[in-house]
Amino acid sequence: MSKVIVLTGAGGVLCSTLAMALAKEGHKIAVLDLRKEAADKVAEAINAEGGTAIGVAANVLEKESLDLAKEVVNNQLGTCDILVNGAGGNHPLGTTSNPFFQMEDLKNNSEGFKTFFDLDAKGIEFTFNLNFLGTLIPTQVFATDMVGREGCSIINISSMNAFTPLTKIPAYSGAKAAVSNFTQWLAVHFSKVGIRVNAIAPGFFLTDQNRSLLTNPDGSLTQRGQQIIDQTPMGRYGKPEDLISSTLYLCDDASAFVTGIVIPIDGGFAAYSGV
Repeated sequence: MSKVIVLTGAGGVLCSTLAMALAKEGHKIAVLDLRKEAADKVAEAINAEGGTAIGVAANVLEKESLDLAKEVVNNQLGTCDILVNGAGGNHPLGTTSNPFFQMEDLKNNSEGFKTFFDLDAKGIEFTFNLNFLGTLIPTQVFATDMVGREGCSIINISSMNAFTPLTKIPAYSGAKAAVSNFTQWLAVHFSKVGIRVNAIAPGFFLTDQNRSLLTNPDGSLTQRGQQIIDQTPMGRYGKPEDLISSTLYLCDDASAFVTGIVIPIDGGFAAYSGV
């Protein structure tokens, strides 16, 4: 049965892949992104392959912007059945330079060097808002279409950082932990009105946001990139396609009795102790 599926942040690598996969299942896709040109590009690719999609500009931190996007979706595709909250990201101002604090760090005056004590509150606020409020506000807007109907669900994008925080990125780890917690809370809150709420938690995937941190210009791995691979039993980064099957399952009626879960998709990263 065809459904109307709204994806935020769908101009990016991961959610654009999900959008195209869901379109191939016969669903109508609303590709939402802050960058209208990125959203249109994904929608055009879907339509070129015989699917149905529209690109819509939307700022997930502004309710007014999302209200306008919902109006476009409702007019062109119909009532929203499924929402995938894919917008998110990190900010360098909420990131420490070193994984461990050392006494000599107090005397390091290098330009751009940041200890925990140098973290910028605005950078942390940006990261938390983008990931947590960027999940909550779109849900407030689009879930109004779902209340009291059958087959409706919300899928949030958490992270393996939500289970065990990575070094250097406290703001992002904390924000994704909030997304996982909110997923469980919302699943309970909406349980009486027919809306299921779940999340997927990707491990390490190369995206436009982290590629320069994990790989060198020649394609080789940075030190941090190699450290990640060494801690991933399957020995590779995830591919965007690795997220498809779990997403399709959570969208499908096959998961009709599944709500409040967070599915790790991490190549065994969380299971490995390093020994």
